[in-house]
Amino acid sequence: MSELRLVISPQEIASRVKEIGTQITEDYKGREVVFIGILKGAFVFLADLIRVVNLPDLELDFVRLASYGKSDVSAGEVKITKDIELSIKGKDVIVVEDIIDTGYTLEYFQEVLKLHEPRSVKICCLIDKAERRKAKIRIDYCGFKIPKGFLVGYGLDFAEKYRHLPGIYEIVR
Repeated sequence: MSELRLVISPQEIASRVKEIGTQITEDYKGREVVFIGILKGAFVFLADLIRVVNLPDLELDFVRLASYGKSDVSAGEVKITKDIELSIKGKDVIVVEDIIDTGYTLEYFQEVLKLHEPRSVKICCLIDKAERRKAKIRIDYCGFKIPKGFLVGYGLDFAEKYRHLPGIYEIVR
């Protein structure tokens, strides 16, 4: 049985989400923005984030991109298992991801989004593991930079478990 070690408390998460939401509100005043959450991991972060973003023309959609399965290592192959449904042509898009490590998933998804002709695409993530980056990804809004460890909680999972935890934890083996 693995042990969990608290890395980021629920209070720290709430404070940082509020800061990011305030910045997004400032950056997108008067613009039509579509938030695209990457399922399943980003749903908790995205739900909290859009509640603190104060934009009247906010739209929400989801995409499901599979690259991990039941492993703790990316398979390196990305599959779209649920595509976006809203039109994003000419709109500003903010892609919301739970964690970015190698960057392959987002690199692939950004290329797919270009086909939909958005006005702009920015990336917002809760956790950045830049030390593991293999793809060139620009993160525009970042919650926390964490160099190592397999993280769960606040939407992040291991084999579909631990998403419900209110903080971010490292699995200690």
